[in-house]
Amino acid sequence: MQNSIKILSPCGILGYGFPKEPFLKAFQEKIHGIVVDAGSTDAGPHKLGANVSIVSRRALKKDLSIILEKGLQHRIPVIIGSSGGAGAKTHVELTLEVVREILAERSTHAKIGIIWADFKQQTIINALEEGRITPLSANIPQLTKEKILDTKTIVAQMGHEPILKALKQKCDIILCGRSYDPSPFAALGIYHGMDPGLSYHLGKILECGALCAEPGTTKDSILGTLYHDSFTVKALNPIRKCTPTSVAAHTFYEKEHPFILHGPGFTLNLEECEFNEVAEGIIEVRNSQYLPDKEMKIKLEGARQVAFRTFVIAGVRDPLLISQLEEVEKEVLVQVKSYFAEISEADYQVNFYHYGKDAVLGEQEPSSFNGHEIGVMFEVLAKDQELANSICANVRSTFLHYGYQGRKSSAGNLAFPFAPSDIEFGPVYEFSIYHLMQINRDPFLLEIVEV
Repeated sequence: MQNSIKILSPCGILGYGFPKEPFLKAFQEKIHGIVVDAGSTDAGPHKLGANVSIVSRRALKKDLSIILEKGLQHRIPVIIGSSGGAGAKTHVELTLEVVREILAERSTHAKIGIIWADFKQQTIINALEEGRITPLSANIPQLTKEKILDTKTIVAQMGHEPILKALKQKCDIILCGRSYDPSPFAALGIYHGMDPGLSYHLGKILECGALCAEPGTTKDSILGTLYHDSFTVKALNPIRKCTPTSVAAHTFYEKEHPFILHGPGFTLNLEECEFNEVAEGIIEVRNSQYLPDKEMKIKLEGARQVAFRTFVIAGVRDPLLISQLEEVEKEVLVQVKSYFAEISEADYQVNFYHYGKDAVLGEQEPSSFNGHEIGVMFEVLAKDQELANSICANVRSTFLHYGYQGRKSSAGNLAFPFAPSDIEFGPVYEFSIYHLMQINRDPFLLEIVEV
């Protein structure tokens, strides 16, 4: 059994990019694996619904070329979580295609483990009928059979268990479908006999790259070392430094509770954790607790198309218009609805956003506006693209020429930064499935290919 396990995290998202020198510096020590997260739901449901990647293919290949070269050279596993962004079949296949390309260019052989995270609609329907599906939180509605059938792409977040299987098969490269973000990191530690609580806590920190350092960034490398009773993290770039505060603060990142973290089949309790600087820039963490749940539940994610979008961005600087902006927008909508009276209002929706005033928090904004200009964005969501374009054009032209009280000019209410002003966005998606599913066995399929 190893006394310590060193895990290298190149960056927060594969394809975000990272400086090469700090990454290479890690190999002055014995590294046991390179692990990188490649996905997230932070960007919303579009990547999953549209089956597109978070990063460009160019960026994906650029990062992977550096990572695979060192992983294969040192014969250590390279593990990629949530491959391609959303971790569905299309995303994993894109990553596998790039891996094959890199290996062919280098005339290099590798054993690749692919862990699929896709689920068929009927599997989810069966679980729903058996009462094994619950909403992730109170504000998420109960799942219905109709929504499942309307959702073309469904994935689930895997824990460390299927990744362990791939490690035991001695895979050089492991491409995971949708993963619970810390799981690929935790799997490597658990594989080497380390405590699962410490392994998952370290994974929680490493999955964002050097965001746990000061100054923090997702675009740089970080090194984590697991021991049997603790772990340490340190930045590899000399312009960054980990501190007890920065590492503890990142422990709170993306959590609804200060010290409780729920994962697939377990709860991580961090209430008793200690963060100490044991050497310059090296932070030691102790007392992370892994508590197995009585039932194994995995998080399902599914996205369906619900509308088409067209939007306009413009600037407003007239203080008279700014002072009555909401009233003007209401009157604009009255005219638009009157013009399109033959169209059901259920077929479209118009939303206004005021950047510089309340666009971020909306009605919850606590401060009053005291600026001299506002960026106005309005979007139209409709049942088809032609309707979205038509409604948006009418909103724009009505708004542009609306004669508000006190106006001194005859037109030009909006200043457009570019032409054409109307931007056709395309399909709009929503998370139609964001639920927990109870399982009795590992449902994730491991496929091994020799390349």
